[in-house]
Amino acid sequence: MSAWAVLGRGRRRSVLACGLAGALALAAALAGEPAAARDVRSDPRAVALLRAAADAASRVPYQGRRFLTTASRSRSTTSRVSVSHVPGDGIRYRAGAARRGYRPESAAGDTTGFTPETLDLLTRNYSVVRAEDSAACGRRARVVEARRADGSPAGRFWIDAETGLMLHRELIDATGHAVVSTGFSEISFTEPAPEPAVLDGPRNGLARLPGTGGDLPAGGTALWGDELDGADLDELRGLGWPVPADLPGRLTLHDARRPAGGGPVHLSYSDGLAAVSVFVQPGTLDERGLAGWKKIVKRGRTVYRAGSLRHWAVSAGDGYVVTVLTDAPRSTAEAVAAHLPREADPFWPRLSRGARRLAAAVNPFD
Repeated sequence: MSAWAVLGRGRRRSVLACGLAGALALAAALAGEPAAARDVRSDPRAVALLRAAADAASRVPYQGRRFLTTASRSRSTTSRVSVSHVPGDGIRYRAGAARRGYRPESAAGDTTGFTPETLDLLTRNYSVVRAEDSAACGRRARVVEARRADGSPAGRFWIDAETGLMLHRELIDATGHAVVSTGFSEISFTEPAPEPAVLDGPRNGLARLPGTGGDLPAGGTALWGDELDGADLDELRGLGWPVPADLPGRLTLHDARRPAGGGPVHLSYSDGLAAVSVFVQPGTLDERGLAGWKKIVKRGRTVYRAGSLRHWAVSAGDGYVVTVLTDAPRSTAEAVAAHLPREADPFWPRLSRGARRLAAAVNPFD
């Protein structure tokens, strides 16, 4: 993971060595620091399979059909698209006769959902282990599971035994049901003929952010704009932009981008399994642009939500509009939108408040 993704943690190094163990114990008990307090053990062979699958996504030629299914207790929604990949030339897709799209080679990891940063988050938050081999798309597959602390599966991955390509993956809720499934329904490992790159969507691949005047790249979560480093993020935070390093659910910021010349900031968060895109821009929310959206109140924040396949949530406050887009369950989108645009609750202030509460409990005369 890049250093800025855990921005601010370097300042903790000033803790005296003699008090380090106590500080860490207090952090775990009072602040609930997610990654630092967990003792996660993974099978190196399973992690190596996922790392190889991320590499295969840019190395292996293929063509076929992919699907995305999101499910809740009451319904499920599925989209299907034809895809082809020429190594070094990017990914092309078709959804019906009229809709075509292109993703650059830098987005090839979308096939697996992993980059080095998100794979690191996965192994920090979950135990990654081998499961019994199986099959997908009629092909022999090695299976890897990401397990919670209680041993229950949170994610499952089917990796082609011959090519190493990810064939299928699932995000699994606490009841054992797959809430997000994506992968190939059919695949051929033949190199397709080259085609001209055609961006999908209006205005050269840009679509309108709901309820705002900003633009969103086609596909919603494609890499766009210039990458922002730690200094860039510090500058934005200094100007009041809500750009937290962490969000509820152990979601960690691992990529931030902004179009050259300004515009919305695209923040990518993940816990290694769920991926959440957050678009932040200054302004006020035009509620007229959200006709048909469901209006709810969560954590005292008004949130608008929509979508059955990909879940959208929009909130506003403190002079900023936040748009959340994710394949994860709707509750994730709502929780993130409700958390923002409040400033992130920093670690050490939370630790200090917890210490004061503990001291008050120990000293009843205080």
